[in-house]
Amino acid sequence: MTVAVVVTTAGRDRHLARTLDGLAAQRDPADEIVVVDMADSPIPMVPPVRRLPLAVPGSALPLAAARNAGAAATSTDHLVFLDVDCIPHPDLVGDHVRALHAAPPAIGCGRVRYLVEGWDRQVDAGLDARSAPHPARPCPDQSTLDHDHPELLWSLNMSASRATWDRLGGFDTGFRGYGAEDTDLGLRADRLGIPLLWVAGALAYHQWHPPSRLDPSRTGEIVANARRFRDRWQQWPMRGWLDELATIGAVRFDPVADVLEEVPSWTPSPVS
Repeated sequence: MTVAVVVTTAGRDRHLARTLDGLAAQRDPADEIVVVDMADSPIPMVPPVRRLPLAVPGSALPLAAARNAGAAATSTDHLVFLDVDCIPHPDLVGDHVRALHAAPPAIGCGRVRYLVEGWDRQVDAGLDARSAPHPARPCPDQSTLDHDHPELLWSLNMSASRATWDRLGGFDTGFRGYGAEDTDLGLRADRLGIPLLWVAGALAYHQWHPPSRLDPSRTGEIVANARRFRDRWQQWPMRGWLDELATIGAVRFDPVADVLEEVPSWTPSPVS
């Protein structure tokens, strides 16, 4: 069984360097690693790492298209998708492949722990001690199929067999920038009878950075992606994000009236 890891990046070179270090330390190394580069990273890459440049038309990063391009550039039996800010545990690649091999066709979802701000300045503790799990994500002791929560699919640490990926047809490239493309993939998988697989292990450590959803330059793309999702599925995605953006005044959001609008004049409040 062969496996490729697809990493998407755009200007986060320090994050990328740590993530590549983590991939180099895998107990079961990937046969191929493709870094889909949307911002011309200067970091040198040596086999099995390959850099795949991807042009970015406009300001919204083509994240869905980038993952699809990375997968298309590989020829392995299995695929692991990892966001640039996720440092893989040494067992991540092997855990994904073993779990997929032991289960019916499914999309593997690995564990994620979130590193706290300033974690990289605390050299006296391990990554577990400087991180916390997401409170709303399953963390089973044994890999578990989930037929009931396709909306929980998260692309930052996921996997699939090549056959399952080809059946899904990849991410919908109509989603541009941040938000909803992975939820859409989860619901399309569910429609095809492909469940999520919560992988026991496959741990990644998410490197701290300011939340992208609160970047004013991303508000418009979040709104556009949410509307696209709503038109397809008759429900609003990423409700936590939309509620938060409404609370701080970045959007007008009324799910009962089916209203979601960007507030063009919104600027973040200064930090006191």
